[in-house]
This record gives sequence, C-alpha cells and structure tokens, in this order.
Amino acid sequence: MRISDARYSRDRLRFDLALRFIQHEARTSTIRLWTGLTDDRIRKLYRSYIADDGGEEVTRHRGKSPQQATFFTRTPAMRQETAVLASVCYLLGVMPPSRVADAQRALPGIQRGEALCEAFETYRRLVAAPRISFEHAVYLVTALARGDEIAATLCSACRGLIVVDRYATPGRRCSNCEDTAQGK
Repeated sequence: MRISDARYSRDRLRFDLALRFIQHEARTSTIRLWTGLTDDRIRKLYRSYIADDGGEEVTRHRGKSPQQATFFTRTPAMRQETAVLASVCYLLGVMPPSRVADAQRALPGIQRGEALCEAFETYRRLVAAPRISFEHAVYLVTALARGDEIAATLCSACRGLIVVDRYATPGRRCSNCEDTAQGK
C-alpha cells in the first residue's frame, strides 16, 4: 500500500464520520473536535451531501453545545433514559475503562466517534420517545469519562447501571427499584 492510499482511507473515514455526525444534527464544533476536519470542510460536506441532496432536512444547530450535567438526572424518566444510553455506550466501547482527566481532548477520535454513533442509534431504537439529543450524548460520554459531576454506578438493589449526580444524596437506586421499595 502506498502512503497516499493510507491517507485516502483515513480521510474517507473522517468524512464518513462527519456525515454521520451531521445527520445526527451535531454542531460544527463537535464535528471538528471528533473528526479533525476544518469548519469550512464540514460546511462544504453539509452543502454537498445533505442540503443539496433534496432528501430529509437536517437541522444545523448553532451556539454552544450542552454543558449541564443536571439535564441527565433531573427526573426519574430522564435518569432511566440516561442509564440506557450510558449502558449502550459502555457495551460498545465508547467509554474508557477508567476516568480521564482531560476527556474533551482524550476521547474524540474516529473509532470512538463511530462507536458513539452506533450507541446513539441503538439508544434511539431502544427508547420509544427519546429525549436525549446527539449533542447531549456527546456531553454525557465526556462528563462520565471525567467523573467530576456525574458518575455511572450500579443500583444498590438490582445491580443495573445508573447515572448519578456525584453531589446529590447517596440514594443509589434505579427508578424501578425505588418504585418497588415505595410499593408502587
């Protein structure tokens, strides 16, 4: 294999991943971080393959990406959805085996990005009316890898994966076990 062949393959993987991120309505800054493509190249990909395609319209979000961990733990239903997404992320290898200090720089890459897309697509198939956007999924993976605000742990009753606020009360049960304990 010639050097140019390897570079072509690498670039093709980056473009394919960028297109998947665009279809999941990721922001340009998120796509840039995970693929290494320039903002201009991402916009050109969008125009060439999505906007001019004439198919289903993809919304391009502007502004900052989500940055509040409380989004994932504010209601029992959100905690349950978050647990499903986090479980799939762990199963598909999106999550690193241990905490990462600078997760925003250490996590992004082609292989992990493809696994993240697979995890998000699987989550959307598993949950009837999913409320977690792709951008929130990216933030969830980053926040769990850092482990400073939220953490993945096991339910004390059923041993299922749950996502908890590290600063909240120590009750560590999933919503199903909590309902059972209260007799609902």
